[in-house]
Amino acid sequence: MGIAVGLASAYIIKKLYFGRHSTDREIAIMILMAYFSYMIAELLYLSGILTVFFCGIVMSHYTWHNVTESSKVTTRHMFATLSFIAETFIFLYVGMDALDLDKWSRSDVTVATSAGLSATLVALVLIGRAAFVFPLSAFANLISRAPDTKISIRQQLIIWWAGLMRGAVSIALAYNKFTAISSINATMITSTIIVVLFSTVVFGLLTKPLVLWLLPPHLRSTDDSEPSSPKESDFYPDIQVPLLVNGEPNGAALMQNNASRQVGPVTSLRMLLRARSSSVHHFWRRFDDAYMRPVFGGRGFVPTIHEVSSEAALEAAQH
Repeated sequence: MGIAVGLASAYIIKKLYFGRHSTDREIAIMILMAYFSYMIAELLYLSGILTVFFCGIVMSHYTWHNVTESSKVTTRHMFATLSFIAETFIFLYVGMDALDLDKWSRSDVTVATSAGLSATLVALVLIGRAAFVFPLSAFANLISRAPDTKISIRQQLIIWWAGLMRGAVSIALAYNKFTAISSINATMITSTIIVVLFSTVVFGLLTKPLVLWLLPPHLRSTDDSEPSSPKESDFYPDIQVPLLVNGEPNGAALMQNNASRQVGPVTSLRMLLRARSSSVHHFWRRFDDAYMRPVFGGRGFVPTIHEVSSEAALEAAQH
């Protein structure tokens, strides 16, 4: 549902006249269509968060590239500001509810029961996070061909720990689910507040020491107080291997120079996405460039290394 609404917004802005060449209309369509996907999901008793999440993915891939430059700048800062304000208000509600004595007194459970319930929720968060991080990492390592791309156990622990902090989404879901005034709903909201505060403070404070402890020795500073700034090659030692042509670095340099003239600064990730690949992503790029982008718009076609090399050889022959 989110994908369908996102594609509809891209088609409206790209093809229909009333949605083009007007910053106000373009921004209004993007906001209203994203909210429209959320409202449809809520009316059908589905997950509005997942719907608007996938709608945002599609809109960032197609819709955002169809608007004018002023609309791009405006939407980028506007959505970031609205997100920051919304999250701030959520945590303000958390702070006010944490000091709301009536809500705590409305919960008729004892202190021991409340502590046990909150501890159970924290344990479920730990188990639930580990239940998909470690199996998926093992599956990724199983199908990975290059040994340098495998996810180490230290990296898996950091990925697992980084997702333990509960925040605005948990509070919003608790408020949305337990709205009626009752002792059970008050208990669930207060337990959620405890989990959010505990995970944010405790897990958040322990994140930096955990990362320092899990860092390889050659990436630590001498006094172990601050991590040294690792080079990109420490994490991606073969980042330019897919960019070589017949084992020579000329293809990578040629491709970087050609891409920098077209789309500005080239990052390692952007260079990697331009490389020829036999993965599923490669076939999706071909399908996207051939069928989806001509209809729904998006970033222009990105040539492969061999196409860039052929184009450069043709230009050299002409000169």
